[in-house]
Amino acid sequence: MQYKTTISKYIRLSLFTFSLVFIGLQVSGQKLKIDGVVVVIGKNIVLDSDIDKFKQEVELRSEGKIKITDCEMLEELMQQKLMSHHAVIDSITVADEEISSRVDRSIQYFTQQYGSIEKVIKAYGFNDLDDLKRELNSVQKENILIEKEQQNITEKIDVTPEEVRLYYNGLKEKEELPQFPAEIELAQIVIKAIPTPEETERVINKLNEIKKQIEDGSNFKMKAIINSDDPGVTSNGGEYSVTKESSFIKEFKEMAFTLDVGQVSKPFKSDFGYHIMQLNAIKGNTRVASHILMQLNVPEEKLNEIKRKAEKIILEIREGKLTFNDAVKKYSNDDDSKNNGGLIINPSTGESKFDLTRMDPAFYARVSDLKKGEMTEPFYDEERSGSKMFKFILMKDRTNTHTADIIEDYVKIQQLALQKKKEETITKWSKEKIKDTYIKIGEVYNKCTFDKNWKKEISK
Repeated sequence: MQYKTTISKYIRLSLFTFSLVFIGLQVSGQKLKIDGVVVVIGKNIVLDSDIDKFKQEVELRSEGKIKITDCEMLEELMQQKLMSHHAVIDSITVADEEISSRVDRSIQYFTQQYGSIEKVIKAYGFNDLDDLKRELNSVQKENILIEKEQQNITEKIDVTPEEVRLYYNGLKEKEELPQFPAEIELAQIVIKAIPTPEETERVINKLNEIKKQIEDGSNFKMKAIINSDDPGVTSNGGEYSVTKESSFIKEFKEMAFTLDVGQVSKPFKSDFGYHIMQLNAIKGNTRVASHILMQLNVPEEKLNEIKRKAEKIILEIREGKLTFNDAVKKYSNDDDSKNNGGLIINPSTGESKFDLTRMDPAFYARVSDLKKGEMTEPFYDEERSGSKMFKFILMKDRTNTHTADIIEDYVKIQQLALQKKKEETITKWSKEKIKDTYIKIGEVYNKCTFDKNWKKEISK
């Protein structure tokens, strides 16, 4: 029973990532061949290749720690197909903007992993970008339907303190209390190197010069390859497809929807530097635009200056002349953490806690040996936007790996209890819906033993 719970929990955690790679998981660099239909649920189907791809994804994501049989994998997929089928029956709608936003994020994720969209298309065996987008559209639409149906089923579910206590005591009696990993809470002070006004003027003048050359007939793509600091320029010439729902920066989207076809913009600023943009085409709600990005340079002496400043701040904190919180307010240049005491938010969870075993290796090396209240020495860092800085980190709190405790870990146990109650609600919903849903299981998988009565066998 514990094994089943582990699988189910892991699959739920993997669903979003799975939706990104579902259609792309490859064997020997080739897109998997679509083979036989093994199950029909309502108007939805499950293919042999679906089972293989989902199974490989879960095993890959669990680093081989979870092995799943084909029958177990099929049941999980049937559950998803049952939900998407009834989401349509329940008149759940998915806006085109929701789908396109997710598709854009998926494509950006793939591009970041492979270096260019051309490499993505080649690696996953698609004909072109439109072919990839069509597949992603289908997958993302179904995922959104499933998510919304789950929300509908469980939106009124809650747990009381008494239910949390009973859930905890039940785990304790069965000796199944979970082990919570070591977690840390970090705060930072960031001192950014601010480019000089002269450097800003130099970059703007250079972009204006390039703008004039393009308007006089120079090739935008060649100018981008020679001058742009956008790392993707060598593969796409700085050209991107932009929608209002895509995750491009605000300034980039606004400019793309301001220009006429063929027009070259004036230099405009973003967090990444300064750009000029040319609009190449309008395709419905999509703008195809090219840009040249130039980032501001910071001289070595400026970097040395801010390093010395960071060292001085650390010394004042250690000598008790200044509290860390006061130093954050007075000196830190980081907008995300300046107003909350320098607290660093985990981008994966949206919370302030970090699982020490799942941190970026370079970051882990800096903080893993810190005790509560200790600080790192100042170190150089550079953002993807090109901003250069020195920063140092405080270990605000630290908990070691431990068995769940009702007092210390109440919020986590409450979340587990709530998740269990939601799972039970969805299971009950599924058993009822299976009764009045058309389900046909192929002969090969009809031999499987399932947790739910997918075969609609009559109890004796």
